[in-house]
Parts: sequence; structure tokens; C-alpha cells
Amino acid sequence: MGARMVDFGGWDMPLHYGSQLDEHHAVRRTCGMFDVSHMLAIDIRGNGSREYLEYVLANNVGRLQVPGKALYSCLLNEDGGVIDDLIVYFFADDWFRLVVNASTADGDCAWLVAQRDKQWPQVEITPRRDLAIIAVQGPVAREKVFAVVPAAAEAAAKLSYFSAARIGDSMLARTGYTGEDGFEIILPATDAVDLWQRLREHGVTAAGLAARDTLRLEAGMNLYGQDMDETTTPLESGLAWTVDLKSPRDFIGKRALQKAPVERRALGLLLIDKGVMRAHQTVSTPDGEGEITSGGFGPTLARSLALARVPIAVRPGDEVNVAIRDKLLRARVVTPPFVRHGKVLVA
Repeated sequence: MGARMVDFGGWDMPLHYGSQLDEHHAVRRTCGMFDVSHMLAIDIRGNGSREYLEYVLANNVGRLQVPGKALYSCLLNEDGGVIDDLIVYFFADDWFRLVVNASTADGDCAWLVAQRDKQWPQVEITPRRDLAIIAVQGPVAREKVFAVVPAAAEAAAKLSYFSAARIGDSMLARTGYTGEDGFEIILPATDAVDLWQRLREHGVTAAGLAARDTLRLEAGMNLYGQDMDETTTPLESGLAWTVDLKSPRDFIGKRALQKAPVERRALGLLLIDKGVMRAHQTVSTPDGEGEITSGGFGPTLARSLALARVPIAVRPGDEVNVAIRDKLLRARVVTPPFVRHGKVLVA
């Protein structure tokens, strides 16, 4: 399709198919699709699967009681650092599915196996590289998918956000990474090209990594390796809502999170002066320095925005300075997301 290809976590991935801006706007205004087969689905099966995941995940899978429901969570090390962020889908007490990031997939699998071997040898952990993932996102994503996959319409009739339904060997998940409605379709890899081509024939715009990044940034969604990693905790990365510290259950990293003081927090920035904010630029505040973790130009807002880790005393509405090319430019602190469902939420 003429895509500009780049290396991404060891995979050849499309950066764009011609115009990053057109692809971004297509997702916000109509519908776009992404090949995200570089991400890895991991099936967790067998007796004790729920108890095992309750221990290895920071969010509480005990909340998943209805088959098809999903949960966003972090996988933590003993120090509370983020090994990865993932989605866990619940099918039965002895069957869950995780979807993890490509760059961390091998390490995630090794970590999961090591924890399993301590107490739950009966739990089976199966990486599913026989599966592909196509994300279809945007205001008309539902009708486009239903036109191509008629069985999806019935399966999705009662599908709430952050839940999934199985259709034969495939899975239709109402999840995504763009801030728009749509689906992530997990299907046998042998069927992926056919589905892609049929979606294309129905007018769905192919989109690459560049648009995916600007869309998720506008939606205030973290990118692993930039906005959090093993040296940062969810509590200082805007992910405290994904950590269950209230229930009595133990999980890896819980003690560290309970003991460690939270001195930084993740917030959004809107640039007031002309320029573009980028990752690793220094943020100067009256309460000390911070750092931009993700930044760029937001096509929907037509201005520069960023996610930043700043001192805990910094609040939305504050004005800060960002060091850009040896100049200090003004930015306003806001609470992400910047855009959701096509609507700009900050001014």
C-alpha cells in the first residue's frame, strides 16, 4: 500500500501510508484501521488462573465476574515499577486473555512464567503468535465493521465499553488506543489480510504508527517506555486509578507502593507560545523541575500538547515553562484527556 516502513520493537511497521494528518483526522471524523499484530495476546488457562492474576496484576481481576468484561492494569515489579501495561479479558474462571506491548512481550512472558512457577504450576501460559490484531477506530467504526463482519453486529449488540465477545475463533473487543469508539479485532493470523482488504474496500482508512501516537496523546493515554517504565510507579504516572490498594489482597509491588512517598504526578500541558513540545524537555515550575514524557503537535487541537511528570504540588491551571531549543516557553497545566470522541476537552 506504499507505506513508509520503520522498525518498531523488532517489527516492520507502517509509520504512515502517505499522510499522517489525513490518517489522524480520518479516525477522529470517520474511521481508520491499524494493524497492531505486533502486540501479543497471551492466554492464561487452568485452575487457579484468577488467583494467579490477582497476585501478578495491580488492578483487581476479582472485579471481572461477567464473561467478556475487560480490565486495564499494570504489571509491576517488587519495587512497584511498571514492567508493562496491558488489558486482561475474562472468559471464564479458568480462561483469561492478556494483550501486552510488543517491546516488552518476551520479558512479560518470562516474568509471568517465573511468578506462575512459585505457586500455580497448573496454570497454562500460552503466547498466541498465531493471532493477529486489527483495530478499527472512529465515529463510524461500528457500522463499517458490521458491514464487513455481519456476525459482529449481533455479538456487539450488548457489548459495553471495555468488554469483548467471541465470534468463532475470533474476538471482538470494544477497546482502543485513540480516544474514539471502535473495536480491536483479534483473529487467526491467516484471516487478517482478507479482513484488512474488505475493510479497505468499505472505505476504512489505513493508518500507521504516527497517527496512532498523536491520537493516543490527544486522548491522554500513556505509552510504555515513555510515560512509564520499570523506574516509575503507576502512582506517579497518572495510573493510580488502575491500582487496587483498598482490598486486602496482596499483589506484586503493593508493599512498595504503600511505603513510597509520591513526589511527582502526571499532568497535561498546552503550549501557550509558538513551538512544539517533545519528550525529555525540562519543565520549570515554582515547585521544582519536571520532565515531558510525551509531546508533539495535536492535529485536532492544532497546537502543541504534552504529558509531563511534574512535582506533586503543581496543579491544573498553573503556568509553567518548557525548555525548547534554549528558550523557555510558556505552557498551561491541564488534566488529560485533551480530546475524546472527537471533542476538544481543554481550551
